[in-house]
Amino acid sequence: MSEIMIFGHKNPDTDSVTSAIVMSKFKNKTGHNTKPYVLDEISKESSFVLDYFKVKEPEMLENVKIQMKDLNYDRVKAFTYDNSIYDAYLHMGKNRVRTLPVVDDQGILSGIVTMKDIAMSLINSDQRRIETTYENILEGMEGKSLNKCSENLSGDVMVTAFHLDTIEEMELFTENSIVIVGDRFDIIKFAIEKKVKLIIVTGKAELDEKIINASKENCVNMILTDFDTYEATKTIFLTNFVKNIMVKDNILSFAEEDYLDDCRDIIKDSDHSKFPLVGKDGKYLGIISRSHIISPSKKKVILVDHNEYAQSAEGIFEADILEVVDHHKIGDISTTLPISFRNQPVGSTNTILFNMYKESGIKMDKDEAGLMLSGIVSDTLLLKSPTTTDYDVEAVKELVEITGIDLNEFAMEMFKKGTDISGKSVEEVFFSDYKEFVLEGMKTGISQVFTLNIEAISENIEEYLSFINNLNKNRNHYLTLCIITDIIKQGSYILYNASNKSIDNIFEREMYQGIFIEGWVSRKKQIIPVVSEGIRKIISK
Repeated sequence: MSEIMIFGHKNPDTDSVTSAIVMSKFKNKTGHNTKPYVLDEISKESSFVLDYFKVKEPEMLENVKIQMKDLNYDRVKAFTYDNSIYDAYLHMGKNRVRTLPVVDDQGILSGIVTMKDIAMSLINSDQRRIETTYENILEGMEGKSLNKCSENLSGDVMVTAFHLDTIEEMELFTENSIVIVGDRFDIIKFAIEKKVKLIIVTGKAELDEKIINASKENCVNMILTDFDTYEATKTIFLTNFVKNIMVKDNILSFAEEDYLDDCRDIIKDSDHSKFPLVGKDGKYLGIISRSHIISPSKKKVILVDHNEYAQSAEGIFEADILEVVDHHKIGDISTTLPISFRNQPVGSTNTILFNMYKESGIKMDKDEAGLMLSGIVSDTLLLKSPTTTDYDVEAVKELVEITGIDLNEFAMEMFKKGTDISGKSVEEVFFSDYKEFVLEGMKTGISQVFTLNIEAISENIEEYLSFINNLNKNRNHYLTLCIITDIIKQGSYILYNASNKSIDNIFEREMYQGIFIEGWVSRKKQIIPVVSEGIRKIISK
């Protein structure tokens, strides 16, 4: 069962992080194979929550682009150095493959062998020189072992067409000779005396026991085969190590982490049709062909706490979205097939997940209850945000009973950890909870910073304004806002790009940098609707 990735939006807040984890736990309890991820580093608040409930932080997901490892590639068996050419040939014929990978003892890709390589080796290679093992020759000859005294064998093949006198006169036998001979017993005896490397006796010859004992005394390897001399000679070269004919230079291979988009043109333009796939450690995984890139398998994902492409993982267009659970406005995510899409106007995605647990009758563990409680408290500002609904209140009530924690004490500690900006740069603070929207056709960036200590920002307000102005210009925004929400005072200070001359009309009030608007704590329910309506009125004039 392939893994389903579950993740929230970019710049993950506590609701996004916890809902991904809870959703994964819920789906796994219903028989699925899922894993939670985050799309960026988590906040101090989220880190506090995970530590409090002893839950492991999800891995960071760079993107969901189709990678080479996602393809349904062929798991072609890899051969090792000590396999013979004959083994490779038989395997190709039996399994109808034309390209075989060759690996070393560690499984690292070292070369490839094709049927063409085998054919060309029979034409171009030195057919006399053999480097292989005793077992390879024994298997290739379909022979019987008469004497084995060496595991590895290397030498020059000698087919005895001469008389013994000629062989002696020309000194044809040496210790590196591999002799192929029929029932020429005088030559067999002489070869043993010369302590040749190997004697292959062909044609079902019946050997005297004295000859076999002599081969043992002189440490001469000996094999008996039913092949005739011609067939044995034809076969002997195929018992060579496959490494002797493999292609090992300039092999076009791909790594499992490579992206299909980056490799597609390379594959199309290549003269080859088969390409080895290797893992991070260089170990061989399989063979990719052109047919595999036509209909690639997509990563399977479930989205929580968002349903817009701009807020999702890079490469989301290439992913197979199976389900969405969210409490924001309906965005632009689309699918080719119907999916489960659960969207409710509540204060937190975790409130929806809480109801999913209740509806399914699945028991929630204490850590799951704690994560859901944290997500709801964070997104509703302890049920004080205008986004808060009766569903959120009821969920918090039951979750507090399950966890047994002091809600106010826990919430204040969580907010304190989450709003601590000590040691952070202006950029880090701004992007800690930043989202981009297209409002009435206008690209708008809105950062929201929650704090219990407004002085920490007001002391550096010029830096914040400079950063906002530069960001607005570089990203070609119509409007860039930094909303600094004071949790205690239950309102927000507004910073904006100075280049926008319509700011008073957008907010329908006289604006100035750092203006405090009481009761404004929700970006989604208060700020975005006002900004969107203000832009609409301006562009409609």
